[in-house]
Amino acid sequence: MSPRSASVNEELRRRSRERLLRSTVELVAERGYEATTLGDIADRAGAARGLVSYYFPGKRQLLQSAVHRLLHLTLYAALEREPRSEDGRERLARAIDAILGLARDEPLLMRTHMAGILTAEGFVQCPEQQRLAELLRDTLARYGSRDVDADYPLLRALLMGAVVAVLLPGAPMPAARLRAELFQRYGLDWNLGVPPDGGPPGGTFPSHL
Repeated sequence: MSPRSASVNEELRRRSRERLLRSTVELVAERGYEATTLGDIADRAGAARGLVSYYFPGKRQLLQSAVHRLLHLTLYAALEREPRSEDGRERLARAIDAILGLARDEPLLMRTHMAGILTAEGFVQCPEQQRLAELLRDTLARYGSRDVDADYPLLRALLMGAVVAVLLPGAPMPAARLRAELFQRYGLDWNLGVPPDGGPPGGTFPSHL
């Protein structure tokens, strides 16, 4: 049997890493962070336990990469869904709705992710986070940003703040209210993206801006 080529080995490594990231999201969403071990993740992924340490220095870094991957996939699906739109305002609206929707649909996972970012280990710069950043930066460019380098960190901060507000234990804010604030901040029509049922909070929102 001839040895595998470098490209085949690279593809196998990519698939192994993807399985670990996917398994991490599944298990943390099911059991929570503390109840999920690296061994559990490896077993779910069908991988050797030593492979986890090969790719990631620890569970916190693995979780951040896994959630960044989920955020990227969710955002990409929202931006590319039919009917596909090249309109910058529509795409930014879809991006906001996708992130708020993930906070709504995966509260335990997203609450754990946000708590992890605030630890001493901080924000992980990984390939998954970089792909997410590229997609958000492209969205801002299509929206018409004149300075993406300055506007991207602000958008990221606003989205992270909105996610925290939705998930805040004991005092959550309604996602529709946060959506309205973000849409007004960026001059977006309420009917863009995937508007929630019931119309805008308070019944008042510009029909066009």
